[in-house]
Amino acid sequence: MCGVVGLMRFDGGEVDEEALGRMTASLRHRGPDDQGCWRAAGLGLGHRRLSIIDVAGSHQPMSSADSRWTLAFNGEIFNYRELRGALDYPFRTQGDTETILAGLALHGIGYVTRLVGQFALAAYDMQERVLHLVRDRLGVLPLHLSHDTDRLVFASEVKGVLAGMRQRPSVDLESLDAYLAGRSVPAPYTLFEGVHKVLPGHRVEVSLDTGRAEQVRYWRPPEEERGAWSPRGAVAAVDEALTQAVGASLVADVPVGAYLSGGVDSSLIVAKAAQLHGGGRLKTFAAGFGDPRHDELPHARRVSEQFGTDHREVAIAARDFEDLWPLLTWHRDAPMSEPADFAVYRLAQAAREDVTVVLSGEGSDEIFGGYPKYAAARAMAALSVLPAGVRGPVGGVLDRHLPERLSRLRIAVRVWGTRERQDQHRAWFSPFTASERAGLLAGVPTRTHEDGRDEGDPVRQMLLGDLRGWLPDNLLERGDRMSMATSLELRPPFLDHRLVELAFRLPSGLKVRGGETKWVLKQVARRHLPPDIVDRRKVGFRVPLDAWFRSSLRATVRERLTAPGGFVADTLDRALVRDLLDRHDSGSFNEDIRIWTLMSLEVWHDTFFRSGR
Repeated sequence: MCGVVGLMRFDGGEVDEEALGRMTASLRHRGPDDQGCWRAAGLGLGHRRLSIIDVAGSHQPMSSADSRWTLAFNGEIFNYRELRGALDYPFRTQGDTETILAGLALHGIGYVTRLVGQFALAAYDMQERVLHLVRDRLGVLPLHLSHDTDRLVFASEVKGVLAGMRQRPSVDLESLDAYLAGRSVPAPYTLFEGVHKVLPGHRVEVSLDTGRAEQVRYWRPPEEERGAWSPRGAVAAVDEALTQAVGASLVADVPVGAYLSGGVDSSLIVAKAAQLHGGGRLKTFAAGFGDPRHDELPHARRVSEQFGTDHREVAIAARDFEDLWPLLTWHRDAPMSEPADFAVYRLAQAAREDVTVVLSGEGSDEIFGGYPKYAAARAMAALSVLPAGVRGPVGGVLDRHLPERLSRLRIAVRVWGTRERQDQHRAWFSPFTASERAGLLAGVPTRTHEDGRDEGDPVRQMLLGDLRGWLPDNLLERGDRMSMATSLELRPPFLDHRLVELAFRLPSGLKVRGGETKWVLKQVARRHLPPDIVDRRKVGFRVPLDAWFRSSLRATVRERLTAPGGFVADTLDRALVRDLLDRHDSGSFNEDIRIWTLMSLEVWHDTFFRSGR
């Protein structure tokens, strides 16, 4: 993985070399092995490199043999060897970067549709005087920009954009409602006013002469193929496609390992990687929190023993949260959306001591329907035929009075009570209801969130919504930043776009079948894993925040969220925040994820607006 940055001036003047250098330096953690800058009239590109393929060569930014195209590229192209063989081009290196350049030189920007892998790139066409900013299909890798009337600033991470801006932007108050709804801000927005994300599966074309920017969508999930799949045929196809995806993800000239939680997804990746991996035992890594309620380490050990991996475990403690919160917030460029972010960082630290690339099971739930909400999708759609005027008030009352032991029912009631049908999909993971957000943000301007209207049955609609928002804006953003903080490349084989396209061609009835979530993938897993690993209840990274917020972190949280002068205390309704903390302290209610959401926002504001970073 690497980092890319760039500056474009629409008046054709020289790009500030010092500013370009600052931007490039801000992403050193993404690429500690090499750096480079390239400038022409009106444009400058910068690059930080983490050497994975063609380690000794492939310096960037790189220009094509005819000098028409110049490229700054972050990512890995897994099919680059196959592509190189079909290109009549005077190659000078052995890497995937020049493979992209050759394809651009011979076929134009449309060549990006032939790339298999994860990427975010800036490609400048000297002849057309157009800069193309391209993000991979699923949004595995990030790309941000700030565009105004006279210049464009872009970078892999927001901090790179900030380093090139003439002044620090303000908080985008209109994005606070979206953040409180989902613990992350949906693309194209961020919490920094005027700083935007390039959408997954899109490219942005910017003219050097006019400054005009045009957004082009080059990929979308395929339509469902109803009646075309038998259960047996679907299982065989997914098994084969996953093997292909894992094999592709192992392409590297450096050591590769894998995360192993003991759940179905990571265990299945490890099962296939251990078989396909060359060069000794596969190295695997797992995290634990010392909480017997959510301890998955014994399951991870069992899978490790079965496949003979070289296994390492990492312990996570409450102190990690206080010590690391500002640092990891800086790396994240946003509030820490998931408590598990800390575990992913500690895992990345441990993995980086042994490998440069690590595989993860991210994305499986969002393409095969792995969350409990998918099993409830059809029933929820049926129950929601009741008028919103009835569902909203009743759901609000039940949500506020259901105790901690009924947490799953509380979430379902919260979703059912959501007034707008298009908001229900987001509500499953939402810390605050629409009415609660309105109370907290009284007087703060908000932006209407356009979530799109998806076709198909309720399960498919939910999957498409998660693929568009929850996955790239939360989980993938977390995975990229926490791994890149340690200069480790993260690869999620489930998000190989060929496997994703297969998953979306399959009918929803093969994903949620007989009330069982992720049915087709679990049938694949039964071919390779012990039954108790496949059938055990999904846990995921569970952090004991409920206990920590009543003990070791209690004083810190109350002070940060209610004292005058704090961003949350001065921007949100302070009385409602106090009430939330009191409810959690009582022990009868678990408000840990809501408290987490507010604390993460406070730490983010301190990190970027008060610490001088």
